[in-house]
Amino acid sequence: MSVIVRFAPSPTGKLHVGNVRAALWNWLFARKEGGAFILRIDDTDKERSTAAYEDGIRADLAWLGLGWDRTFKQSERFGEYDVVSDALRASGLLYPCYETAEELDRRRNLQRLRGAPPVYDRAALALTDAQKKAFQAEGRAPHWRFKLSGETVRWNDLIRGETIVETASVSDPVLIREDGMYLYTLPSCIDDIDAAITHVIRGEDHVTNAGVQIEIMQAIIAVRGKGALPAFAHHSLLIGADGQGLSKRLGSLSIEQMRADGLEPAAITSLLAKLGTAEPVLPQPDIMALARTFDFDKIGRAPARFDEAELLQLNAKILHEAPYAALGDRLAALGVPEPLWAAVKGSAVKLADAAEWKAVIEGAIDPVIEDAAFCAAASALVPDAPLNEQSWIAFTNAVKEKTGAKGKALFHPLRLALTGREKGPEMAAIFPLIGAEKARARLKGERA
Repeated sequence: MSVIVRFAPSPTGKLHVGNVRAALWNWLFARKEGGAFILRIDDTDKERSTAAYEDGIRADLAWLGLGWDRTFKQSERFGEYDVVSDALRASGLLYPCYETAEELDRRRNLQRLRGAPPVYDRAALALTDAQKKAFQAEGRAPHWRFKLSGETVRWNDLIRGETIVETASVSDPVLIREDGMYLYTLPSCIDDIDAAITHVIRGEDHVTNAGVQIEIMQAIIAVRGKGALPAFAHHSLLIGADGQGLSKRLGSLSIEQMRADGLEPAAITSLLAKLGTAEPVLPQPDIMALARTFDFDKIGRAPARFDEAELLQLNAKILHEAPYAALGDRLAALGVPEPLWAAVKGSAVKLADAAEWKAVIEGAIDPVIEDAAFCAAASALVPDAPLNEQSWIAFTNAVKEKTGAKGKALFHPLRLALTGREKGPEMAAIFPLIGAEKARARLKGERA
């Protein structure tokens, strides 16, 4: 069996680390198995879906290296959904309901007061033709529910193991709204069958939905006369480093924002590929190498912690280990030549940090002078140009001998005066790039 998976974002918002993790795992599994990765745009919500969000989704996936083999939009398939929904109506599995939202809310509240689960009571199934016509005469249009079997649905989840959903404890799902608009479930089920999806890999918040969707898929297969159920794999959701959910912070965790912040795509994929597994998170610029090690058996069920600090550490490691040739075009665009990058990359967390250090080294800064006398003495000891890798050691030894300062008392005020910063690259590497003339001026407290 050839593996076919799908990632199905709705173009009503931006991709974030939560849904990109699902996209990544689908992609990794497809590539490992030599299968196909389908990008399906779930744009049935005409009011909220936008072309800008769709373009952003495609741009984010491409930037991460998650290319797709096929793509289609649900808005192009309403004719197929109409055919199936008509067949489900004819079979009695899709039935009209005329309750208003307020009436349903009152009914659920009464059920809760009685200690009963707030499950739809299927009152609409008892409506006579005359009652339906009376509702229609009032101007009510029906919404359409799928009639569940009320039986136990079981499947062997590739992550959770044997999974059970009692459909008797679930309301018959609304598949079509009063205005005729399809909700998520029916188009998704039809598309999964028509696209011959073999595996549905997604978050565990869809487990109950899976029980419902299995019954809907079985009904679709019956009316279509073809098709097969996919396997399911429901992974745990991400939580923050503090153990709290990420839902309130997804804006700052969007892929678009991470790209704008200068993060490397490999840092994101390296982290998300391993979160939820027992494997160590290591920087892996080769995304196909991640695919070769993907395995459902390695995935645990505990919530996976997403730590932005860990992401930044990975980003730094990827930059530190990358050859200049791999970054050359991007560094050139920042005006950073290879010698400067070699000097500053050890302290760079993001590529843009190199541009900031270029400004510190080549531009004019306001030096921070802690001890004017000490710095003035140091200024007089700066070696003559040209400086080289050994110049810093010779310079600091001379300052130490002249002033008696050593350790932090020696190096810290020199760094502040020469760079204006508390921390940064090795001074031995950037001292020659700053140059003797600029170094003397900064040690005197002059803007240079």
